[in-house]
Amino acid sequence: MNVLVLVGSLRAGSTNRQLADAAVAHLPSGVRTTVFERLADLPHYSEELDHDDALPEVARDLRDAVADHDAILLVTPEYNGSLPSALKNAVDWVSRPRGAAAVADKPAAVLGASGSPRAAQWAREEGVKVLTVAGADVLEDTVGVGSAFQAFEEGRLADADLDAALRDLVHSLAAKVERARDAA
Repeated sequence: MNVLVLVGSLRAGSTNRQLADAAVAHLPSGVRTTVFERLADLPHYSEELDHDDALPEVARDLRDAVADHDAILLVTPEYNGSLPSALKNAVDWVSRPRGAAAVADKPAAVLGASGSPRAAQWAREEGVKVLTVAGADVLEDTVGVGSAFQAFEEGRLADADLDAALRDLVHSLAAKVERARDAA
């Protein structure tokens, strides 16, 4: 099983990158992960760029990465009550072409960390919404980490209940992938 991780914070060492790393550590053994590190390089989605002779290489690479992985783990901060533009733009690129999009029916889960006690709630809700509209098979449950600057100790969530919720969510994502494989 392969999981593609999209981290919406482009800052090195961000709490969302820490959350992504903590989630990856909880995936069942044998699951491989890839963090797509080039979200900042994606141009804004435009239909004028979305054809073979103009498609940016980074957009093609993102679409290929989504197609080549069994699931997506979207990890989002909250900027102005919503997803950061880098994540929304990535979803826009992988949601096309409609009917043959790389994200279609792809199992996905959403996590988020925020310095506020609201735990990126609105961004997580937006993440579920945009992935669902794009055609992904998204888990309705999300995990949010509030007051994130104090939430991690040595790469793990300090709150044992929150860490257990994170583990349960990524195990649910892995189980969703297995069910999709069995149904195919």
